[in-house]
Amino acid sequence: MSSFKFAFATIAVITAIALPGLSQATSLYHAAGGEAGFTYHPDHAKNGKTRAEVLAELDAARKDGTLALMQRNAPLPVKSTGPGKTRQEVIKEMRNESPEARRARLESTAG
Repeated sequence: MSSFKFAFATIAVITAIALPGLSQATSLYHAAGGEAGFTYHPDHAKNGKTRAEVLAELDAARKDGTLALMQRNAPLPVKSTGPGKTRQEVIKEMRNESPEARRARLESTAG
């Protein structure tokens, strides 16, 4: 039984030593001794969008007016996906839905 305890303790110690080092490998900041407390490594950052992609998005936001709204912290308008339904159309759909569809709808809207 003592060899089992020794093996378990050894695995626990190795895991405790290795995990902090593994978790820092992908972060921008690494712990360091001294006054700073950390070092910054920008090369560890994940690549995001290219400069051209960001500039294209910025140009599109200028053209459609969302940039001005975002600068004023105003809510962005919701873009319409098509013509809306009337109240009667929605009620008719709900009355004609199958029990499985109704159960799925109720489960998706339940808090």
